[in-house]
This record gives sequence, C-alpha cells and structure tokens, in this order.
Amino acid sequence: MSLRATLIGFSAILMWSLLALFTAASGTMPPFQLSAICFSIGSIPGLVVLALKPERLALLKQPAKVWIVGIAGLFGYHFLYFTALRNAPAVEAGLIAYLWPLLIVVGSALLPGERLRWYHVAGALCGLAGTILIVARNGVQFDDAYVMGYSAALACAFTWSGYSLLTRRFEAVSTDVVTGFCLATAALSFLCHLALETTVWPETATQWIAVAGLGLLPVGAAFYAWDHGVKNGNIQILGVASYAAPVLSTLVLIAFGFAEPSFRIALACLFVTGGAVLAAKDIIFRDRKAAAQPAE
Repeated sequence: MSLRATLIGFSAILMWSLLALFTAASGTMPPFQLSAICFSIGSIPGLVVLALKPERLALLKQPAKVWIVGIAGLFGYHFLYFTALRNAPAVEAGLIAYLWPLLIVVGSALLPGERLRWYHVAGALCGLAGTILIVARNGVQFDDAYVMGYSAALACAFTWSGYSLLTRRFEAVSTDVVTGFCLATAALSFLCHLALETTVWPETATQWIAVAGLGLLPVGAAFYAWDHGVKNGNIQILGVASYAAPVLSTLVLIAFGFAEPSFRIALACLFVTGGAVLAAKDIIFRDRKAAAQPAE
C-alpha cells in the first residue's frame, strides 16, 4: 500500500469538502441538471489526456463488470442521494447516507490482504460521532412517513461503499476509465433531468464559476483521485478520513461567511481527527519505529 496513493485519495476528501460551498453559490439549478453539467465538465481532464495520448484509449477497453460497477457507483450514488433528499428531511437522509465511510472500513475486511482491527472500527465510529455533531446540529428525528427517503439514503451508503470496495478489486484497471464513468453519469443525469425537472440556468457569473468549480474539483478531479487512492492506498484509513469531509466543509463555509463557528464544530473536529489518528496508528507508529532504528 502506497502512502503517496493514500494522500492522493485524501485529496479527493479535501475536494469534496468544497461541495457545499460551490453548491450554495451555484444558484437554484435542479440537482440532475447540475449533475449532468458537472459530470460533463469533470470528464474534460480525462478527455484532454486521451487526446494528448491517444494510445491510452486502449485502456478504456475493459470487461463489462468494470463499467457496470463504475457507472452504478457514480450515477447510482447521486440518483439515490437526490431521491433520498426529495423524500426525507435532509439531516436524517444525510446522516444515513454518510454511513458509507464506516461501511468501507468494515467491508475492507473482505478484501484480499486486508485485516480489520478494532482501532479501524473505533476510528470510524469516532468519525461518525463527529459527523453527527456537524450534520445533526438541530437534532435528529426519524419518521415512518419518510421510509422511502431513508431507504434510498441507506442504499446510497451501500452503493458508494460497494463501489469503493469493488474498485479496489479492479486495481489493475487504469484510472482513465473514470472519464467514461463521468460521461455516462452525465448522460444518465441529463435523461433524469428531462424526465423529472424544469431547466434553470445560472443567472450570474459567480454562479457559473461555482458550477465550473463543482465540475472541476468535487464532481471531477476528486473521482480520479479517489479511484487511484482506493486502488493503491490504505482503504481503511481513507474510509475513516472521509468523515473529515463534512467537518472541513463546515469550516470552509465558516471561512466564507455561510456559517458561524461554535464549540460543537471544535468538538466535531476533535472526534474526526482523533478517529483518523487512531485508524492510522499502524502507519504512524511503524514510521516512528523505522526512524528510531539505528542504521546498520
């Protein structure tokens, strides 16, 4: 497992922390229209690489199962997430959907060469506690009337965790295929938009910049980085570290004046950071032991 690949995977989490800021600044565009545009933009870096290095086009020739997993992961996650938000309160739906990092950590025990330790699970639970502090700031109340939305949110969590774990099984598959996943997700999102939504375009240059930012970073480059990270890095640490996204997102919103600082946020940061350190203790202490050993 490569530390460099783990850090590249973590860069995806950093980019996802910008999702709320860019979404808030993008105006009132309906979700599937926004998804179609952003995934189209997100495919551009991959298309540029393929145009400059046409020999890499051969890497897109993959078994059907690779394409099914990739498209189901990217499009399926967003379809289920939007469905959950349409049919359940955002707080409860968001919390259920954000079980995916915990599912990645626990599910990693099924991967070849991986061992699940108690501190991986404990670290993930600490991260989940931090997420609850951030997302459920006004309390949580589950209502039977929203069972469809809750079910979609749970399916959403299993979809993204399943995609991430299965991607690890395709470690020999080039990250170039993410370009195809993005294009397919854009096309399917566009069809959902035509069927379910009314078109709304951004009204200001700032909103267009926010849409472009979404497509280039959290709904673009982040998926390429995540693909590389889960294939070649420490997937358990990445799973736990994913809980940093809502905390970092809130800190970004505070920095740009969209939210106010509080003790709850500081405590959430402590939980998430502590959980990440606990989950990564093998790497931290292994590096310290290596540094402490005298050279022969």
